[in-house]
Amino acid sequence: MPRKFGEIAFTPQVQAAQEQRASRQSYERYIAKGPNNDSITPKLEEFIAQLDGFYLGTVSSNGYPYIQFRGGTPGFLKVLDEKTLGFADFLGNAQYITVGNLSGNNKAFLFLMDYRHRQRIKIWGTAEYVEGDSALIERLRVPDYPATIERAILFHVQATSENCSQHIPIRYSQTEVTAMIAPLQARIAELEQQLGERTSSISAD
Repeated sequence: MPRKFGEIAFTPQVQAAQEQRASRQSYERYIAKGPNNDSITPKLEEFIAQLDGFYLGTVSSNGYPYIQFRGGTPGFLKVLDEKTLGFADFLGNAQYITVGNLSGNNKAFLFLMDYRHRQRIKIWGTAEYVEGDSALIERLRVPDYPATIERAILFHVQATSENCSQHIPIRYSQTEVTAMIAPLQARIAELEQQLGERTSSISAD
């Protein structure tokens, strides 16, 4: 079990709950022997590159968590270095809840889901928004996507953890479904053409 994950997630209250339910000693051993998992590995970078969406969690000044889905073409969440992720924040509904939350509390959370392969990865860290940095914005720009970029959001990784796949439903994106049924559609078109040719031949006879 990742050590940094335990240091962040296992607060005194969580540890007390584990003690009461007899799981604390096991987790202490796992974390003591576990890797740090506090950076983006090549394997994790490959996983991130194929994502077309993720969930971003921030904390409001009144203590409530705020979860927002961010979607885009695969690769829009970019690995800038082994400790930093970034993405372009486009002009939207102008509520600015994420921006406001990060202004008061920079703690943040990423929940990465790959429904197709039943994988999920949690990332703890801090986040910041950056405005007026044209070089950074260009680095995060999504090719052929014309929406206006208001700012960049950077996520600084502190811990990662991969969950088991139990109970994750298998879901396919529209792009994946289109690719899967393309050979079937081609075969149907081929059979329809053959049927049409035979029908025409019979009619001619």
